[in-house]
Amino acid sequence: MDVKEVIRNRHSVRSFSEKTPSKKIIDEIIGYANLAPSAGNLQARDFVIVDDEAIRKQLSAAAYHQRFLAEAPIDIVVCANFHRISSYGKRGRELYCIQDVSAAVEHILLLAVDYGLDSCWVGAFDEKKVTAILGLPEHIRPLAILPIGYANVEKTATQRLDIRTITHLNRW
Repeated sequence: MDVKEVIRNRHSVRSFSEKTPSKKIIDEIIGYANLAPSAGNLQARDFVIVDDEAIRKQLSAAAYHQRFLAEAPIDIVVCANFHRISSYGKRGRELYCIQDVSAAVEHILLLAVDYGLDSCWVGAFDEKKVTAILGLPEHIRPLAILPIGYANVEKTATQRLDIRTITHLNRW
């Protein structure tokens, strides 16, 4: 698919079949996700691949019982790495690493479509619980959970605001 087609075909999916993507595909997606831009090319992001059903169920509970996290065969937890961004100080910790993670997340969502997979960007979760479940060190902050798999439902396009509503000249 060309990039425009991938963007048009990306939808948030919250119901997954039991079919599991291959390790090779997940590895390729992560490899491409790490090509996303990052502040100073520090790549201040880490990826935790969760394929264990018991851990996915714990993540689902930590994400306010969003069951599709347990249903998906793979959850990718994308984290900020504060050690890698430390040279940028407070701004790096509070902004740049979040931007690094966000760019990588978008790459994952688009790559999933290109590989015939589906996903959903989940930001509603208890960070402390996710940190404990995954045994993350203090310098790693989970920022997004991406369930990855094959949709178990028909995908439908969502409404978008008219471009004229969200586009402004520099004089508000």
